[in-house]
Amino acid sequence: MTATVNILGVAVSSQSLVEVAADVVRRATADKPARPPQYVCATSVHGLVEAARDPSFRAILNRAALVVPDGMPLVWFGRSHGRRTMSRVYGPDLMWEVCRRTDRLPVRHFLYGGAPGVAEDLRARLRAVFPALRVVGVYSPPFRELSDTELTEVAERINASGADIVWVGLSTPKQERWMAAVRDRLRARVLLSVGAAFDFHARRVRQAPRWMQGAGLEWLFRLSQEPRRLWRRYAYNNPVFLGLAMLQLAGLKKFTNGNQAERTNAA
Repeated sequence: MTATVNILGVAVSSQSLVEVAADVVRRATADKPARPPQYVCATSVHGLVEAARDPSFRAILNRAALVVPDGMPLVWFGRSHGRRTMSRVYGPDLMWEVCRRTDRLPVRHFLYGGAPGVAEDLRARLRAVFPALRVVGVYSPPFRELSDTELTEVAERINASGADIVWVGLSTPKQERWMAAVRDRLRARVLLSVGAAFDFHARRVRQAPRWMQGAGLEWLFRLSQEPRRLWRRYAYNNPVFLGLAMLQLAGLKKFTNGNQAERTNAA
């Protein structure tokens, strides 16, 4: 059973990064894989604000096997809500840890996402660091919603690769919506959305220093790197999250996730 905390109506896991990575590997190597495949969402303030605004997206997150806190504000909220040992499960670190654990296992990885060339660069980097890692396919989708025909073609391509783990590196909420839309067509064992992990590990975008990540200032570093693309996101999401979180903590606004305010998910 996985303990969670309700943050703006989304059941966010309080497992550590090591525990989540072990959980993912267990799902990827299970004798009887789940059908349809389950998905794991590394979610930040952006994702939770989108979920608070859009019930359909909130439902997608709450159907995930795990929603993990990819941002310190989520961790601080969880700790103030009684999860004293809650820690950040940073998408790039989760990807690295799962790849490390499966380096010598018969687990096949597929990389879906990124701008043209990013997935290929990521595959080369992973193979350089983890020589035995089995990366069986990459695909960079167009910057638009896929038609149903294209969705089927992508699913067939992933299935033909024999992938067990599908890594999804798009933006939120696009990556989560894609996983929810395609999972019924896939034979993979687990899907994971890790956002900018593709760009970071492919060395296309610089990561914030660890001290800034721990202080909850990664958004400021990323804004300094890509101000024209990100300023609207942070100018809206950060104050909205703060306001809604304060209302929830004060008991002035209630958010339900479909199974009551807090729940325990089946592992």
